Amino acid sequence: MSSEPPPGSGQQPPEDDPFRKQPPPSGGSGSPYGDQPPYGSQPPPPYGGGPYGGGPYGGGGARPDPLAGMPPLADSGKRTLARIIDMILVGVVVWLLTWGFGVSEYDTDADKVEYSKSLAQSVIAAVLFIGYDTFMTAQTGQTLGKKLLNMRVANLDNGATPSVQSALIRAAVLWIPFAFCCACIWTAISGGWSFFDRPYKQGLHDKSAKTVVVSTGG
Repeated sequence: MSSEPPPGSGQQPPEDDPFRKQPPPSGGSGSPYGDQPPYGSQPPPPYGGGPYGGGPYGGGGARPDPLAGMPPLADSGKRTLARIIDMILVGVVVWLLTWGFGVSEYDTDADKVEYSKSLAQSVIAAVLFIGYDTFMTAQTGQTLGKKLLNMRVANLDNGATPSVQSALIRAAVLWIPFAFCCACIWTAISGGWSFFDRPYKQGLHDKSAKTVVVSTGG
């Protein structure tokens, strides 16, 4: 019989994301268990105490910093400017499409609001904004605005470029309320949250997707 492990036995795919944080190289003599002291002289547990105290979830011991090894967090003011650039770029496309299909909400007389046209424009705007943000973020972590201002979106836990699912969650939280109601208010709340959030400077959309925005230098 073959001694090869069956598929799905725990082998990890190669980590080819250039932004993913890499673990430090391990030293030692090559023993699979590291340098262990003789039996009977084991050191105390690394978190101290009994089974309920001092564990990684019990409040004892220092927690590792998720940002260790990552570039510095991006300035919230630059994030706001990048978002404005993205809104202008995508907004022009939304306006051209709605104008071309005759669904612009501005094409109404003063006494009659055509709700169906306004709703159609909101749907087009939501689809384009979410699609644009999701695609760009999942590809490189950068929309055009972020690329221009030298920053990117990263997973909080490992610094890697967000997956399509994470990018979609992030974009949906940001753009669905923007497209269908309270556009300016929601943008100010969700994006402006990063000005006050500590220690990770996350907007509400970042919190939903467990992401941060970091500087790329330049």
